[in-house]
Amino acid sequence: MALMTNPLFKPYSLGSLDLPNRIVMAPMTRSFSPNGVPGQNVADYYARRAANHVGLIVTEGTVTDRQAAGNDSNVPKFYDEALAGWKNVVASVKAEGGFIAPQLWHVGMMRKPGTGHYPDAPSDSPSGVTHTGTAVMPAPSDEDVADMVNSYARSAAYAKELGFDAIEIHAAHGYLIDQFFWDVMNKREDRFGGGLAERSTFAADIIRECRKAVGPDMPIIIRISQWKQQDFSARLAETPQEMDDWLSVFADAGVDCLHCSQRRFWEPEFDGSNLNFAGWAKKLTGLPTITVGSVGLSSDFIGAFQGEDSAARSLDDLMERLEKDEFDLVAVGRAILQDPEWATKVLEGRDDEVRDYDAKSLTTLY
Repeated sequence: MALMTNPLFKPYSLGSLDLPNRIVMAPMTRSFSPNGVPGQNVADYYARRAANHVGLIVTEGTVTDRQAAGNDSNVPKFYDEALAGWKNVVASVKAEGGFIAPQLWHVGMMRKPGTGHYPDAPSDSPSGVTHTGTAVMPAPSDEDVADMVNSYARSAAYAKELGFDAIEIHAAHGYLIDQFFWDVMNKREDRFGGGLAERSTFAADIIRECRKAVGPDMPIIIRISQWKQQDFSARLAETPQEMDDWLSVFADAGVDCLHCSQRRFWEPEFDGSNLNFAGWAKKLTGLPTITVGSVGLSSDFIGAFQGEDSAARSLDDLMERLEKDEFDLVAVGRAILQDPEWATKVLEGRDDEVRDYDAKSLTTLY
């Protein structure tokens, strides 16, 4: 498909950021940063994608300076000695003409005790309650919750200083912020607890503090999902009205873009409409949205990571939705993880060279 007729390659302005096309590299954990410090191999990994028509790179999750933020010592940090490594990543991407945002991450109670960069640190959570409703530790104090919020803001300030183009706040997939959304894990009786809108206050505070840290022009993206790693069938919003109550909190807090994660982008979010999650989010809030979920793939999200075979799904449906402005940007994960030239091949119509995802790709950083 030619450049001028392929909607994936039409420019897009996300606030003050003028992107060359609609393709976003989705954040994907790689665990190739020993002791949390990204090296030249990480910089080269992202630079290869920037050189091949990826409009915006969102990095793998990079953890805040709360000691229990990470569950793997090879996941990159976003503080202390790791910042020099990230500065090199930014320089390498920009040398290829690319744009890049770090994904700011805290795993919360997804962390197994005794893991991460500080194994002895106690895990963070909304209420000390697991996804099964079992209390395993005291609820955090007001001071601890405030520092959880500010840890994201400190990371956002570092991102601004290092020359990143935007930031993404990871609030999906059952990690810390998503645990605050989820009534199973959030049993708080203060302003962070209650209904879904109140349980979203933690995320709203993070957005507001990050905005103070990066200034008025740097785009802030938040990644959200209904499903959780702990429970694929979990849903925060069962109706469009419930979703509006949830997402309007982020809009009011000043977020610029909603990154709406589904396991399969083509599945309708609610009965009676073909709109997917990103489509509904845009319709309800008016904010720009990113769709993501097995783009270019037909396999189950987890199945592919377990090595199951999958056949590529046509991009025609995706492009039709994009042309209808159902959403604004498209995040591509495994296809770009495996092949840094994926976007170039799609642009040039080299469909016969596009291969489906192979889980063996996880063992290398190419």
